Amino acid sequence: MYGDPATIRKILTELGETWAIVGLSSNQHRAAYGVADVLQRYGKRIVPVHPKAETVHGEKGYRSLEDIPFPVDVVDVFVNSDLAGPVADEATAIGAKAVWFQLDVIDEAAYDRARGAGLAMVMDRCPAIEIPRLG
Repeated sequence: MYGDPATIRKILTELGETWAIVGLSSNQHRAAYGVADVLQRYGKRIVPVHPKAETVHGEKGYRSLEDIPFPVDVVDVFVNSDLAGPVADEATAIGAKAVWFQLDVIDEAAYDRARGAGLAMVMDRCPAIEIPRLG
C-alpha cells in the first residue's frame, strides 16, 4: 500500500526532476548522501535540506523547505518517523507534487494528510533501489 508500484513509477518518471532531500548533509557515511548521488546519476536535480545548509554533490543546501527559492517537485525524507509528519506538511505547504519517506520512515497520519492534499506519497521505500528497477 505505502509502496504502490504505480505510485513509485509515477513519482520517479512523471512528477518532476527537482528533489529536495531533507536530512542530506556532506556526511558521506549517511544513506542520504548515497541516495542523492544515485538520483543525480538518473538525471534528477537534488536540493540538500539540512540545518547546516551544506553544499552536497555540487548543489547548494538550504536550512528548510521554505528557504528554497524555486519550485520543488518531490520531497525525499531522511528523518526519524517522529519528525517526518511535519516535513510532509511542509511539502504540502510549498506546493510539492510528492513526498517520499525513506526506508523505516513511517507515519500513517502524515501519509493520509499528504494524499488528502493531493500529493503522491510513498513510505518505507528507497528511490535508489526503485529507480533502477524501472528499466
